Amino acid sequence: MSTYHAPLTDIRFALHDVLQVESLFASLGFEDANRETVDAVLDECARLCETVLAPLNRIGDEQGVRYDKATGAVTTPDGFKDAYDQFAQGGWTGMSAPAEFGGMNMPHTVGICLEEMIDAANLAWSNFPLLSHGAVNALHHHGEAWQKEVFLKPLIAGTWTGTMCLTEPHCGTDLGLLKTRAEPAADGAYAITGTKIFITAGEHDLTDNIIHLVLARLPDAPAGSKGISLFVVPKVKVGRDGTLGARNAVRCGAVEHKMGIHGSATCVMNFDGAEGWLVGQPHKGLLAMFTMMNTARLGVGVQGLGLATRAYENALRYARERLQSRALSGPKLPSKPADPILVQPDVRRMLLTCKALTEGGRLLAYHAGSLVDAAHGAADETARRQADDLLGFLTPIVKACLTEWGNECTYHALQCFGGHGYIAEHGMEQLARDARITTLYEGTTGIQALDLVGRKVLQLQGAGLRVFLGMIEAFCSEHEGDAQLAEFVGPLREKAAQWQALTRAIAERAAADPEEVGAAAHDYLFFSGYVALAYWWARSVAVADASSRPETFKAGKRETARFYFARLLPRTLAHAAAIESGPAPLLSLADEAFDS
Repeated sequence: MSTYHAPLTDIRFALHDVLQVESLFASLGFEDANRETVDAVLDECARLCETVLAPLNRIGDEQGVRYDKATGAVTTPDGFKDAYDQFAQGGWTGMSAPAEFGGMNMPHTVGICLEEMIDAANLAWSNFPLLSHGAVNALHHHGEAWQKEVFLKPLIAGTWTGTMCLTEPHCGTDLGLLKTRAEPAADGAYAITGTKIFITAGEHDLTDNIIHLVLARLPDAPAGSKGISLFVVPKVKVGRDGTLGARNAVRCGAVEHKMGIHGSATCVMNFDGAEGWLVGQPHKGLLAMFTMMNTARLGVGVQGLGLATRAYENALRYARERLQSRALSGPKLPSKPADPILVQPDVRRMLLTCKALTEGGRLLAYHAGSLVDAAHGAADETARRQADDLLGFLTPIVKACLTEWGNECTYHALQCFGGHGYIAEHGMEQLARDARITTLYEGTTGIQALDLVGRKVLQLQGAGLRVFLGMIEAFCSEHEGDAQLAEFVGPLREKAAQWQALTRAIAERAAADPEEVGAAAHDYLFFSGYVALAYWWARSVAVADASSRPETFKAGKRETARFYFARLLPRTLAHAAAIESGPAPLLSLADEAFDS
């Protein structure tokens, strides 16, 4: 069985040393988020994850959720409810929520760190509270005063949970096709009718009420995505004064049988004239829902990071313990019958790939979390706008790259075990299965790539990219004469220039041929992700060298950065070549020739 020990040393290095969050939190008015408090929160969350959530991970996979067809009820695996009760009673559900509604008002950056540990400990379980955070954000920003008062407090307290109901059987990415209807009622409510699928935590036994945020169409709605409105639909009816009523006309029609995350309830939800309330303006539902979706996309990126971290931890332990063959240069442990497989270059390649992608990805994710805080709380309007521009640009990169790298790392970690990784005993195959969903839900990798190129680069004229390129240039200029960093600064500056040139070339070609956007999107996204990690690795080395941390830690950062620049950053060459090839290699084959 796989185990989990939270990587607190590297989490603290990312937060305190590299990102220097204390000064950021102080400038944003988070008076209670000092280092002592943040470290205490991290310690307590690590304890919860290691002793309560992680032991339930395999149980959830083996038992799965249980669906009662007669009643529509869903029962979670053994131990899930008790773990959730401890989680809610400990205040974890409201850690970064506003204090006026019962939250602790801790920075979102801290919340990202906690999410990483929770996801690594038990991804299936983590999905139950995951979307509550998004529901809180959507209602806080777009709900009426009474909706905030009635729904936010129990969501933040964890006595209720939230969902996000978008997808329908005929409509996934293209939400403009959705058919769910909302008919006005005499009391100002609406009757919601339709079927939604793939609804995470749509039904369960952890709380007495579940708050669904549902996209639907009003009778006078224009066609397409401009005719979508957002509604809050509780499982148990809730009056404007907060009093609970009868069971609402919403029912789980089935739970999906999935490749992984068996302990997470993925539901078909049937709304049969269910009572709901409009959130925000009519026909502006996508705007409100995107508040929730962007939070969820960052959260899913962190899921990929968490799984990769756990997989790496277990593979590293196994590689140190497993004795097989000898090192090519001669025995390293002559007194043993064989050397540990950690001496083998190919095993080290896989482990270093995991280490480089997880530790670099941790900084990418935590930095995005800090931008959420800055975009909302910076005193200067220019600083808020720049943070929001950069956050928008990085969100698809965080979501897509960290989940794809999560899949890569869980497979590398499984491979380190050889045949033992393929069987259930060590738990590695579960991590690989669980990781697969992360590239799919909350927008596939392809959708993230199109969002990055089509909207964040072309439509918004690369506002966020300019901010990030400015960060890279500032770092390179600061360390231009530093011989200890020359091996990183020079290549980083070159890649930043290539990034800018590729962006300009895509924009120019897309003006003449719109197919250029789709053809370049996937490779542009990963080119961007690898350059972003190069920046964070170069900065990690600079910060580690200047710190008082042990020499082994400093050497670990420098050698991993060298591996990254030598072995992983060159992947950008293939991505750049693919971008430059244009749409023709993808579109020239006639449809009927695919099966010839």
